[in-house]
This record gives sequence, structure tokens and C-alpha cells, in this order.
Amino acid sequence: MSPAMAGFTTENEESQYQNGVKCLHENGISKVPSKYILPVLERPGITNHEQANVTKNNLKLPIIDFQELQGPNRPQVLQSLANACEQYGFFQLVNHDIPSDVISNMIEVGTKFFELPFEERAKYMSSDMRAPVRYGTSFNQNKDKVFCWRDFLKLLCHPLPDVLPHWPSSPVDIRNLAATYAKETKYLFLMLMEAIFESLGLVDSSAAKKKTTEEDEVLKEFEDGSQLMVVNCYPPCPEPDLTLGMPPHSDYGFLTLLLQDEVEGLQIQFQDKWVTVEPIANSFVVNVGDHLEIFSNGKYKSVLHRVLVNSRKDRISVASLHSLPFMRPVGPSPKLVDESNPRRYKETDFANFLEYISSREHNKKNFLESRKLT
Repeated sequence: MSPAMAGFTTENEESQYQNGVKCLHENGISKVPSKYILPVLERPGITNHEQANVTKNNLKLPIIDFQELQGPNRPQVLQSLANACEQYGFFQLVNHDIPSDVISNMIEVGTKFFELPFEERAKYMSSDMRAPVRYGTSFNQNKDKVFCWRDFLKLLCHPLPDVLPHWPSSPVDIRNLAATYAKETKYLFLMLMEAIFESLGLVDSSAAKKKTTEEDEVLKEFEDGSQLMVVNCYPPCPEPDLTLGMPPHSDYGFLTLLLQDEVEGLQIQFQDKWVTVEPIANSFVVNVGDHLEIFSNGKYKSVLHRVLVNSRKDRISVASLHSLPFMRPVGPSPKLVDESNPRRYKETDFANFLEYISSREHNKKNFLESRKLT
């Protein structure tokens, strides 16, 4: 490794940062550049009394069995689902009916994309947050003061026939495999939203199969709603205690379905502590997004989460973020607002979110906080 690479003090260091952490790893970097080093109190590896809110314990999230949700035990599973969304903002979904080869193929083709030469990946670099395909690094590389140890491939998934021709054509079959995965996760999201509506008491459980016109209309909007797939790559980091793969944040949409490989990394804030989520093979980690917290008028919680990195091996994850159509306003459901629980949020839409994060550094739940009524 050259001296320039070791210290990264050359004239073109900013362009090197913009190239992403996969490039840093491929160039054999042995120290984390200053651009990625977090302030002391924000680092994941601090063990002094200032960081008493960090625990080494792993967290077993509530498990929702999708097959049970479709069967005679649905009322009990719906109660478990409600408890998970209220107390954790996260749950693990098992027995979800998505074939295991669809899942393994998505992880495999995502891994292969990040193994392409940088020149091939760079074809999809863009600062346009509405682009149908976007390759980049960090969280918001245009605004982040400190970069995070992540490269990503973002794919808009709706309407699929319109965006598919813009997706990468390499590696072989990425369009076909990613499109299949997108369709499967969209269907799963729609089924989960039916259960979410029911768990919120928006339909009578005894009439779950006879949905109200209002629910039909909203679920129909979800069918035509936004879907963004994010393939995340977290390469080995020489000093993982100094940086994060993703900073503490919440997700903007209704639900995020996260597929992880076997490498630990995801942490959520639970009871004021950071705890690591144990991966379960062929499962999804599902989390409440900002839009669902708004829609539920604060009943279900959009929870802060972050990603740790390690010094040993790559970690790949695939997040599928779902919401209503981009321009469709989201506000508290009128059925969940009354004198004892007044309206807590103003309406928002995806355009508001893009405008907000494009103009500043994304920080924790600041967008959601900006939607709260005081």
C-alpha cells in the first residue's frame, strides 16, 4: 500500500471518499480516514461511563409467524404484532412463503454487484434522489460531515416496467432476480399492512375478510405505492470501533422489510440501550417507519437503529422500503384521533421527505420530529 493510501492526505482524497468504502478496502487501507471517524461520544466501541447506554447483549425480537397469521390463531398473532410495533418498533417475520432460492439469489447477486470493477459500479452514481437507480456511499454523501462505512445500490421498484430498463444489466440476471424479489416483498408488505390495519382496530377482527370501503381504498393505494430497494454493502473496516455502517436513524415509509446475511450488524435502540439483533436464517426483520408512526398517531413507534461494522468480512443486507404513492399525503387516521388522543402529527409525503434530507445532514429522527404538532 502506498503512503498516500495509508494516510489519505492527497489532493484527491475527497474524490476517493466519494468512490466509497469498497474502494478503500480494495486498496488495502489499514487506518480509517478522518472523514469516517465519529466524535468520541458517538462511537460504537466506547466503554467509559459516558456510554452506559451501550450493551453487548443481543436482542431476540418478537417473532411473528406469517403462517400462523393466516390461520385460526390470527387474533393472538395480531395481538403479538401490536405489542411488537408498540414496544419494539421491530419484529422478525418467519414462515413468510417467499422461496428460499429467491432470498439466496438476491443476496448472491447483490454481493456480485459490489464485486464488479469500480468503473462498472460507478456508471450508476448519481446525486438525484429520484433516479431509478443510484449507486453511492455513506448516508447522504452530499451533506454528511462524517461519512459512514457503507456503499449502497438503490433501486426504485415501482412502476416496475418503467424502472427495470434503467437497472444495472451486470452481473448477469440482476434485473430478473431483483425484480422477482421486489414482487415477492411487495406482496408480503400488502399482506402485512392488512394485518397492521386489523391490529390497530381499524377493522373488526370478526369481519377481517369483509374490509370496509375506506380500508379497501387505502390498501389499493398501497398496491400502487412506492417501493425502494436498497442493497447495502459493509466491507471489512480496519478500525470498526471508530465508525458506523449507518448512523442512528429511522426509516421514512410505512414498513421496511430487511433481509440480512448471517453476519451481525443491525442494532436497535431498546429501553435506551443499543442492542444487536440476532439474524435468523430466511427471515425478515420488519420495522415500523415514520409514516406508520404518523398514520397510527403515535401508537406504533418508528425506532432508531444503526449498523455496526467489523474487521473480518463483508456484510450484505437488502432493505425493501414501502409506503403510499410519492405525492399522496400521510396523516393520522381519523379513527385513531379523539379527545383523549388528539392529532399529534401534520400531514407529509415523500416529496417533503426528499426536500428535507436533501437540504441537511440526516440526523436520528429529525424528519419525524419536524412533522410533530406542538
